[in-house]
Amino acid sequence: MSGVPVDIEDPKPALRVRGLVKKFGTRTAVNGLDLDLPAGSVLALLGPNGAGKTTTVEICEGFTAPDAGVVEVLGLDPGSDNDELRRRVGVMLQGGGAYPGARAGEMLRLCASYSAEPLDVDWLLTELGLTEVERTPYRRLSGGQQQRLALACAIVGRPELVFLDEPTAGLDAHARILVWELISRLRDDGVSVLLTTHLMDEAEELADRIVIIDAGQVVASGTPEELTSRGADGELRFTAVGDVDVVALGAVLPDGYRLTESTSGTFVVVGDVTPNVITAITAWCAARDVLITDLRVDTRSLEDVFLSLTGREVRS
Repeated sequence: MSGVPVDIEDPKPALRVRGLVKKFGTRTAVNGLDLDLPAGSVLALLGPNGAGKTTTVEICEGFTAPDAGVVEVLGLDPGSDNDELRRRVGVMLQGGGAYPGARAGEMLRLCASYSAEPLDVDWLLTELGLTEVERTPYRRLSGGQQQRLALACAIVGRPELVFLDEPTAGLDAHARILVWELISRLRDDGVSVLLTTHLMDEAEELADRIVIIDAGQVVASGTPEELTSRGADGELRFTAVGDVDVVALGAVLPDGYRLTESTSGTFVVVGDVTPNVITAITAWCAARDVLITDLRVDTRSLEDVFLSLTGREVRS
């Protein structure tokens, strides 16, 4: 699959949002939100129901006007430059957006006809497992098939940026893997992807960066690794065979660290786990002929991070 090449010297992000505000009556759905999506990367937008995800994405897509703030999509205004952006942006809607009576293949070919250089429709149908239902009316497709067709319609025009709203909702494990592989290939081809999902493993697998929002504001952002290691109480656990003097080993650690023996031969270091700390522990043990048989850094899952920040389940 060949996408739109990205100029690696161009620092302009595919999506830039500053101070975004949107109100519906007395309710503030989005409250001063900032976002950046670097070109050729995948950004996952997470948040509990009612956090402002859908409103934010709809504004970026040009379907909803903001009350305040700046939104730039591929350097353009999604409101005033909507016609130009339609040729460069792909949008996947949860509702599918297809004509109920249209056959799957007809719908995809119609979307392809809007592009000067669309992807090969037959290839895309095969990639997403839709060849057997090519002549099936949309309304008779299963939920998973409708979901995959919606994804196909979003990317068939070779967009530079694609918005994917819950792309694997309702899909079985095999279909999810197909979609994950396709999204990864989009990124490899230089396509920028803004992804909303309720699946933590999906965000960790696909996203270069994750933004968690709640009450219309960003509460955390970073790579999956940064989010799961940040504020995780910094626990390093190791098991050793030999005589470990807890007081003596603790003395070689920086101030503020705490070393305890949780069970016989198993030790816990609490503090910011850095390469220097790990080196100090292993060097101390090596100098005293103490064999470390297991060493690991305990980190939180993305689900743990999400709950600690929002206080709610993903689908609350």
